[in-house]
Amino acid sequence: MIIAVASDHGGFALKNIIKEHLTERGYKVVDLGTDSQESVDYPVYGKACAEEVAGGRADLGMVFCGTGIGISIAANKVKGIRCGLCTSVEMAELTKKHNNANMLALGGRTTDPELAIKITDAWLDTEFEGGRHKRRTDMLDEM
Repeated sequence: MIIAVASDHGGFALKNIIKEHLTERGYKVVDLGTDSQESVDYPVYGKACAEEVAGGRADLGMVFCGTGIGISIAANKVKGIRCGLCTSVEMAELTKKHNNANMLALGGRTTDPELAIKITDAWLDTEFEGGRHKRRTDMLDEM
């Protein structure tokens, strides 16, 4: 499985921690930048990662900015993307179970790295429930 990752300067450090964790778990990781903590514009990186997922070049995507808010908004502008900003393990499980989120957003300045790893694992290890939720995700994909 290929997971694309991208961040702005505010999410750079957390992205690198999660990237290492994903590699340790056996995932192939494609890093779309940024490559430092120098100030950059989060929409560029949210869009780039979302386009990798929507275009089928990555199976899933993860994006990081200071809070996760801006970059998740950017990712969700790309048709076919369902990016959930999660701040707890329960949110990560539910964004996969109910929304079949194909992208996860985390805040580099607001999420402790240990918690971020737990959130990431919960999101990756949870299955989409389908059923009534499939009808709703289909509606989202048509928007």
